[in-house]
Amino acid sequence: MAEKKTKKIKAEESEAKSTPGKLNVYDLEGKVAGELDLPVIFKAAEFRPDLIRRAVTAIEANRRQPYAPSPTAGMRHSVQTWGKGRGVSRVQRLMDSATAAQSPNNVGGRRAHPPKVEKDLGKKINKKELAFAKLAALRATSESTIVKARGHRFDEKLTVPVVVKDDFEAIKSTQDAVKALESIGVYTDVERALNGKKIRAGRGKMRGRRYRMPKSLLVVVSKECAGGRSVRNLPGIDVTTPSGINASMLAPGGAPGRLLLVSESALQTIGGWKQ
Repeated sequence: MAEKKTKKIKAEESEAKSTPGKLNVYDLEGKVAGELDLPVIFKAAEFRPDLIRRAVTAIEANRRQPYAPSPTAGMRHSVQTWGKGRGVSRVQRLMDSATAAQSPNNVGGRRAHPPKVEKDLGKKINKKELAFAKLAALRATSESTIVKARGHRFDEKLTVPVVVKDDFEAIKSTQDAVKALESIGVYTDVERALNGKKIRAGRGKMRGRRYRMPKSLLVVVSKECAGGRSVRNLPGIDVTTPSGINASMLAPGGAPGRLLLVSESALQTIGGWKQ
């Protein structure tokens, strides 16, 4: 009985791979200008949220910049110790003063165990797992239920990923790009990102990252072009080419199912990836 179920599941998976589905191609006015097959690569890998999260964690960890305080921080004092017998703690004190300094437990003193520049902040992950995670995250972008569950907002009639004609890559102004996104039915997700902009909790407010903003569209174009430059400054949008796609872009924060807007040429390039 178990063998029959296994054979049935494998048969369904192979059938799904051979007929992954259809996608509408939209023009800049939001009208359906054609139809094409969803590339098989979008169904090549099993959906593995655990592996996606691990890959994204590794990518983000390897992107971190080493940091540490100055080696002489808290040590720039002329100090002496009074020794014992005075009824006070035997900490280092400023010369000719009773003010304690330099020791880790004193105001303005050095840190006891500060972070080191030479510390390796990265995380290791196998190359095959990293590649599998990218394909698994790519699969999630073609499942409308997963994309909606991630919080993205778009027209219910759209097929995901949202494929647009190559005319999108020729758009030269942000104003025209906004009109195109509104016509297609994905601009509500950009507004969601803008409305979700919040002041960051914690010390980051003082370190050049005062605000946090949700991620919206991932726009994939075939090459560096005017269309990519016209949308890259909109709230929450990231722009890339097929060669720059990774698990972190497809699943920011390790949450799979990002709303993908891709040009026809870029989709053709993605369809040519090796499984």
